[in-house]
Amino acid sequence: MKCFKKITDEDLDLEIVPFNNPRIRFGARGIILNNDGKIAILYKAAKREYKLIGGGMEEDEEPIKAFKREALEETGCIIEIDDCLGTVEELKSHDNFKQTSYVYVAHVVKDTKTLNLTEQEKGEESSLLWLDIEEAMKKIKDCEKKLIIF
Repeated sequence: MKCFKKITDEDLDLEIVPFNNPRIRFGARGIILNNDGKIAILYKAAKREYKLIGGGMEEDEEPIKAFKREALEETGCIIEIDDCLGTVEELKSHDNFKQTSYVYVAHVVKDTKTLNLTEQEKGEESSLLWLDIEEAMKKIKDCEKKLIIF
């Protein structure tokens, strides 16, 4: 699987420090298109963060199943995966954290209209937005420098 993006502390204008037995996490996230050609974005108001739908993989969970589960929880949508774009690596040395996320493109098959957000997502005042691709990518990119870290 090809890694198409690495995100490091330098991307957030932080100096990279050595890792010391880092926490390792695997995730699955991606672009979900609805019938109007808009993509699903999770907005976390408390952090001023816009991000693609997805999250961590549970123990022994396959990436595709994880993405479908996360999509149902965060959008209320049953999805069909169209493609896997590759992986993104997050290397956050200040948090002593490394994550590899599988990134997918999918489309909505059925919208149940019912979200099942985690307590953490509720605490972060998370909400689902359906945005045009250009607007979504701009919001995700622009929020990087404004992100509030708890």
